[in-house]
Amino acid sequence: MFGGSAVEVGFDRNITSVTLSEAGGGTYLSPGFVDIQVNGFAGVDYNSPLTPHDEIARSVQYMYSTGVTRFYPTVITGAPHDMLGALRNLAMAKDELPEGRAMDGFHVEGPHISAEDGPRGAHPKHCVRKPDLEEFLRWQEAARGQIRLVTVAPEWPNITRYIESVSAQGVTVSIGHTNAEAHEIRAAVSAGAILSTHLGNGAHATLRRHPNYIWDQLAEDGLSASFIADGIHLPACFLKSAIRAKTVARSVLVTDASSPAGAAPGRYRLGEQEVDLTPDNRVVLAGQDKLAGSALRMDDGVTNLVRLGEISLADAVRMATLNPARVGQVPGRTKGLAEGERADFVVFDFDGQVRVRETWVDGEKVFG
Repeated sequence: MFGGSAVEVGFDRNITSVTLSEAGGGTYLSPGFVDIQVNGFAGVDYNSPLTPHDEIARSVQYMYSTGVTRFYPTVITGAPHDMLGALRNLAMAKDELPEGRAMDGFHVEGPHISAEDGPRGAHPKHCVRKPDLEEFLRWQEAARGQIRLVTVAPEWPNITRYIESVSAQGVTVSIGHTNAEAHEIRAAVSAGAILSTHLGNGAHATLRRHPNYIWDQLAEDGLSASFIADGIHLPACFLKSAIRAKTVARSVLVTDASSPAGAAPGRYRLGEQEVDLTPDNRVVLAGQDKLAGSALRMDDGVTNLVRLGEISLADAVRMATLNPARVGQVPGRTKGLAEGERADFVVFDFDGQVRVRETWVDGEKVFG
């Protein structure tokens, strides 16, 4: 039951029928959650070339319990050989593990971002470098052609050629970790960029009142935007205002989860860096107060959109399902509960908090 109507769904690997039903109850059925930005989970770091495949499998199994059915492991700024190694390792895991089907593609976030403190976020400064199409092709070879999303800063010289070339290969280009001026953002959109990565974060602590790159991206109708709705990265006032500016149709929930997500407080790895999960659920660079991803779960993210963003449950689910599938070009997931779509479902209760009961991938129950 979802959106006020009880339905019956027939399926095998794909949905074969959707009909209204007389039966009903308090349980909700929706398309499975889609997270297009996951750096790690359950203590497992996706940015290390050495992460064992059985640990990756364990992290995906845990993710199933949060309602996630498809996600993009995300490789952040690192040394060239480390990024290639991480992508190669993830691609092997995707092809070899039963859980690999949930890894529907890969997101490369950096290294072509701002080197300035603030916009750079927790990305290591010494690894930031200019856009290079040859490097992108090396990533894609290591990833076995499965990179679907790339985040760049549009202030780099000749970035429009890079965006046009990457977009022409069917890869979504997103703006993020940027110090761009308005004309550079407009040029990036004209070249093919369609998304802002975790808008409101990866920014200077102090910005001029206006104009600035947050306002410019909010006002750009050609950009959708992703948001980290953990109550830490964004205050409720910004989250509400940003969703209203973008509209729900162009807003996307992401976790930006890093390895400590779903784990106990302590010290973990994010690529070449150590990070701490604090008792109040913040992920920070070790010994610092700089955020380094999040510990957010997707089920809690949907809850927070309702509670902090003050939107409906139906709209929150849309931000966690159809919208990320659309901007991330996830095949078979852009129409919702419709014939022909992949049979990815989450069954949950909602009492002010999303409580996942079952998760299904390709018509197979993987949790519950």
